[in-house]
Amino acid sequence: MSIFSKRSLKKEWMDDLEAEGEVLVQTLKELKTINKLLGGNKVTTSALKKIVSNHPKKNYIIADIGCGGGDMIRIMANWAKKEGIHCQFIGVDANPNIIQTAKENLKDLHNVVFVCQNVFDEAFLKDKVDIITCTLFTHHFTDRELVSLFQNFMLKSSLGMVINDLHRHPLAYYSIRLLTQLFSKSPMVKNDGPLSVLRSFQRKELSYLIKTTGFHSFEIEWKWAFRWRVIAYS
Repeated sequence: MSIFSKRSLKKEWMDDLEAEGEVLVQTLKELKTINKLLGGNKVTTSALKKIVSNHPKKNYIIADIGCGGGDMIRIMANWAKKEGIHCQFIGVDANPNIIQTAKENLKDLHNVVFVCQNVFDEAFLKDKVDIITCTLFTHHFTDRELVSLFQNFMLKSSLGMVINDLHRHPLAYYSIRLLTQLFSKSPMVKNDGPLSVLRSFQRKELSYLIKTTGFHSFEIEWKWAFRWRVIAYS
């Protein structure tokens, strides 16, 4: 059976919620570069533009789940400022070491708060937001976990969720494996980069998971380089 026929269940190093130190710092730095070079940032901002265009408001509260070092929040904040859209951001991650790094990275932004929280905890549902975003986050979970996760997202968001994640494809896998072996200085990136592709999705898998969750409407679009842009409306 091909390694691409089903999602891998193997855990990534990044799944260790106690990951810390220089390897984590280097990993977050390289992930920022990879996301920028491969066009991943536009996947999220283009989805936000579509949602806010259809649902104009004076102010939006956007929760970025699995926020990592805060790179996507900065991208979204810069986009919102350029577009003249007033936004408040909440960065959520279950790793306290990552949250501390994000706070340091974004200390110049005054419309951002960070929360160290497990998205499966009841406390996650306490405060509603307008939009939930997650970039390279959903592939870290099993299908069963994702159904529960998406249900929480639907309950927490008044407008919907944006997923920016990978397309499980041989070219994506072998390309990132080669690139990380040649250029990465992080053993975590060398391990997790190719594995993240194997843990990611085919279109029909994402469609099935979102339909199972109960979102009333959604759209899935393929974007370069081997990304899925999902917008699901609450």
